[in-house]
Amino acid sequence: MIFKSAKINAFRTWGLLLTMLGMGLMVLGTAGIVFWGHAGKVFAAVGLVIGLIAMMASLAIYFWAGMLSTSAVQVDCPECGKLTKMLGKTDRCMFCHTILTLDPNQANTTSSQLKAHSTPPSPSDTDHGMSPNS
Repeated sequence: MIFKSAKINAFRTWGLLLTMLGMGLMVLGTAGIVFWGHAGKVFAAVGLVIGLIAMMASLAIYFWAGMLSTSAVQVDCPECGKLTKMLGKTDRCMFCHTILTLDPNQANTTSSQLKAHSTPPSPSDTDHGMSPNS
């Protein structure tokens, strides 16, 4: 369950991976000039171009994730109680990775069961038959 994540976080992870890959290729390409001198310029040019393409793909993924995030449904996670965003009918909580769904056919706990489970105890339940004067 450690590698399971919300859909929006998965998109952001791929964007971050491409950013790091692009920057790494640019640095290694530039290092080609240091190591091989004039002959390393071709290596540098290839590294910089591929790195730039990876950075542009990262920019596109981050933009796409941002646009999806603005239209995502916000729900309260029943497990951790934090506000999280859902894409589609099922998704995971961004914080505790609990599987969430908006489809009643896929839910294993109904809203009435959830409300009954989360209601605070009434004062008569915590009284235990003791009066305040005793």
